[in-house]
Amino acid sequence: MLAVPLAPVRTTVTRTAYWARLVPLLAALACVTRVPSFVQPLWNPDEGFLAVQARLLAQGGELYDTVVDRKPPLLPWLYQAAFALCGSGSLTPLRVLAVLAQLLTAALLASVARRRWGDRAGRTAGMLYLLISIGLNPEDAQAATFEVFMLPGTAAALWCADRGRWGAAGAAVAAAFLTKQTGGAVLLPVVWLLHRQGGPRAGLPRLAAGFAVPVLGVALATDPGGFLFWTVTGSATYASVTGSELHVLVRALTNTAILAAASAGLLPPVARALRGARTGAPELWLWLASSAAAVVLGCHFFGHYYLQLTPPLALLATAALRVLPRERHLTAVLTSVCSCAVFVGWGLLAPRPELAHAERLAAALAHRTAPADRVLVWGIHPETYWLAGRTPATRYLTAGLLTNYSGGRDGPQVGEKYAVAGTWPVFRREMTAHAPVLVVDDSRGEPYAPGRLPTLRRLLTAGYEEVGRVDGAVLYARVPGP
Repeated sequence: MLAVPLAPVRTTVTRTAYWARLVPLLAALACVTRVPSFVQPLWNPDEGFLAVQARLLAQGGELYDTVVDRKPPLLPWLYQAAFALCGSGSLTPLRVLAVLAQLLTAALLASVARRRWGDRAGRTAGMLYLLISIGLNPEDAQAATFEVFMLPGTAAALWCADRGRWGAAGAAVAAAFLTKQTGGAVLLPVVWLLHRQGGPRAGLPRLAAGFAVPVLGVALATDPGGFLFWTVTGSATYASVTGSELHVLVRALTNTAILAAASAGLLPPVARALRGARTGAPELWLWLASSAAAVVLGCHFFGHYYLQLTPPLALLATAALRVLPRERHLTAVLTSVCSCAVFVGWGLLAPRPELAHAERLAAALAHRTAPADRVLVWGIHPETYWLAGRTPATRYLTAGLLTNYSGGRDGPQVGEKYAVAGTWPVFRREMTAHAPVLVVDDSRGEPYAPGRLPTLRRLLTAGYEEVGRVDGAVLYARVPGP
């Protein structure tokens, strides 16, 4: 009679029972923390940009040619797929996917922590991550934008590397990078783990192949030259802070303070661990440092950039809490719960004046044009196109790409000569090929106003007349030709 080993069966049952209890808890917490995301039609211009891109792609547009942005293509494709299945009139399907992305990130972090430090650590890591994941201005934390969908890839990269699965780790890094370029920062802790586990000779080729194959495949599926330009080489002026130093500093300090407040329960144990060097996890510190470098890169310091810090911060806090007294553990969790409640309330109650402006502007635009008409909204709120259901007259959905105003630059480096290289000749051709029926100047006194841009000023003077105003935005209708 053959003996049947029982240990693996017990292990499997234990593992199944653990996740059967933890996943519903994390799912409920992910849903509660993101309730505010469902109360607004959209939260920030990135969502509007992605929604307009998805509609243009569905109409036959080509990414990095007739549909352009400085971001990789995975999220525009995800928006396009969601719109194809559920219609393009609502972002609710994307908000549901964002909840699932948060849940996946939390589960991966829980798995990493449990493997290293035990069952309680797994629960702690997953919960702490979800509690601090909304600890920013709601327009940054509740939007279904790049960072939210990038984080599962970064967590998966560390999860795979922790288990020596180097090809899968490379693919996970690629997924993060192809969602947003700064997702590639997780490659540093992954390489460190590869070195520490003593397998560079065998693992490095698999890691490199796992990363390179998806990236090259996506480049070939779009346009290799356009992909390289728009995601890597074409944003030199975007990263400059000349003339906007104070503006950038204030934003950096503000968003750092907000995340610090949200992480009030985590920072003391992390600081204690840093002083005592007792976490025994240098790759987590490297992950936090590389993520911080990614936040700094470009010197824009938008709040949603800081989301990249939350997964390593949750794991470091978990590592620190396991060597501290139990009451410290409870204090950290309760403090994080209270902070999370404040941010949920902020998301539910905060006014959205820019959204209200965009909705009024979109209503005026829809009233004055037909669905088939092309229009030009000269501003930084591409959601106006989506809300109005109108097609942009140009591939450049914001004035930022044509003036370098992107990121709120308020210094001297705003104007035609600071635009992304080659954009103004293309813009002039588009205005000639399909002149917009209506032009909306939504600059409202900002440095990219048409009066400061010779090309746009000539366009309005030669063929348009003012026909109305909405909250300071000026509407110009095309003058019929002779």
